[in-house]
Amino acid sequence: MAFGRQVHHGVGAMGGEDLAVEISGLEGTNLDKLIAASLLQSELLELKANPDGAANGSVVEAQLEQGRGAVATVLLQGGTLRTGDIFVCGATWGRVRALIDDQGNRIKEALPAQPVEVLGFNGAPEAGDEFTVVEDEGKAREVAEFRARRTREQLATQAGRGTLEQMLSAIKEGLAAEVPILVKGDVQGSVEAIINSADKLSTDEVKARILHAGVGGITETDVTLAKSAGAVIFGFNSRPNRQAREAAERDGVDIRYYNVIYELTDDLKAMMSGMLAPEAREITLGTAEVREVFNITKVGKIAGCLVIEGVVKKGAGYRQLRDGIVLHEGKIASLKHFKEDVAEVRQGSECGMSFANHQDIQEKDQIEVYQIEEIARSL
Repeated sequence: MAFGRQVHHGVGAMGGEDLAVEISGLEGTNLDKLIAASLLQSELLELKANPDGAANGSVVEAQLEQGRGAVATVLLQGGTLRTGDIFVCGATWGRVRALIDDQGNRIKEALPAQPVEVLGFNGAPEAGDEFTVVEDEGKAREVAEFRARRTREQLATQAGRGTLEQMLSAIKEGLAAEVPILVKGDVQGSVEAIINSADKLSTDEVKARILHAGVGGITETDVTLAKSAGAVIFGFNSRPNRQAREAAERDGVDIRYYNVIYELTDDLKAMMSGMLAPEAREITLGTAEVREVFNITKVGKIAGCLVIEGVVKKGAGYRQLRDGIVLHEGKIASLKHFKEDVAEVRQGSECGMSFANHQDIQEKDQIEVYQIEEIARSL
């Protein structure tokens, strides 16, 4: 592995100006020598960073985590980052709620060249976004909103017009060259893997055009963009909020949910072939919020819930969401209303639910209830 530019000639293993260090991350071979070589290069090249002043750096990885919200790994390049600092990062902003070092320990401040996990983002940034500490919250919010607005305008300009049905028919007839899609996921790495898979599926006849890809839940803005381009939204362990779901139903935007990448790529491949004709479609029935958890002897945990939207049915499928991330999927084992077994409970009513072979339930969890209906679809 060549690392950096050597000042003196002939010191590399192969001669010349490059310093070479043979390493193996898998075996841990010569990692100490790599660190020593890096320190030597930084000294010879006089690479320095000023720890004083406002911190700045770049996002390496970003993701949504249960109980912690948006979390990003930031590599600092200058200044000192401290708990409580207000920052702007791409089209997001926030206040540093916690800093976690590479050993998993909470720290009060981070110095240049130090990778650190930052908690406190108002949304998930993208890998490569510049991270900068600013003076006050008003400035941070203003800059982030401007960048987000500019991004939306650029995406809207790029998006073409037309419906999904028209696009699929055109592909089948050999008239279309692109399949527009929008991807949202829970982890930056998963989103990038999906984008790479889409690129590999593209051919000279038809290509997958990524309108937008990012980490986080599916928003109303995503639905608006997808509508303007006749695109499909792919959610990988990512769900829409209520406004986004209602907009999608109103505007006829197709949102598809996955937790296995190859299932997503199989659907995308079928779509690009103009043969996407699903025999089954998921219908959202309702949503309930866990208000209290009861431990019942010989039964296990019972979730005391309030149905906040639609209807909840016994035996229906459900997804348990925590901070917008899918925690578990299964079927509702029992449904009670005032201690009586019932077949369904509607919006505004309280109920008790139990779930087969699942006990990890907490207050404020969202229970999204759905059923699969057979749909005959023609293009």
